[in-house]
Amino acid sequence: MLKQFWINLPVKDIKKSKEFYRKVGFSINEQFGNGDQAQLIIGDNNVTVMLFPESTFKSFTRHPIVDTNQATEVLLSVDADSREEVDIMAKNAVEAGGSLFGEPSETQGWMYGCGFTDLDGHRWNVLFMDMSKMPKE
Repeated sequence: MLKQFWINLPVKDIKKSKEFYRKVGFSINEQFGNGDQAQLIIGDNNVTVMLFPESTFKSFTRHPIVDTNQATEVLLSVDADSREEVDIMAKNAVEAGGSLFGEPSETQGWMYGCGFTDLDGHRWNVLFMDMSKMPKE
């Protein structure tokens, strides 16, 4: 039976990427990795995002890495506890060197979110869902 889920991302600079994610608000497992990789821990279920140098990532996939300036390989989505947390993560992402591709805003009257890119152009979606305002079918 499958027990855990890992997401692997190629990055140009592990040290800079760790600092970016730390500033945005992600937890980094400092006990894992030898400087050649990093482990981000997300949420109560401890979803793991592994950051690998591009050369290491290429050796795993045996495929070219997507040019994130030209295409999107995936949209990584995380939930937020509040609208304020969405705003803070958006602000932190920009201050840490990322950019917004979606300003914080409300959608459908019950969702509030934003989209940002990290230093390597990976796209992240941060979303707060107010379930009390979710339309009933």
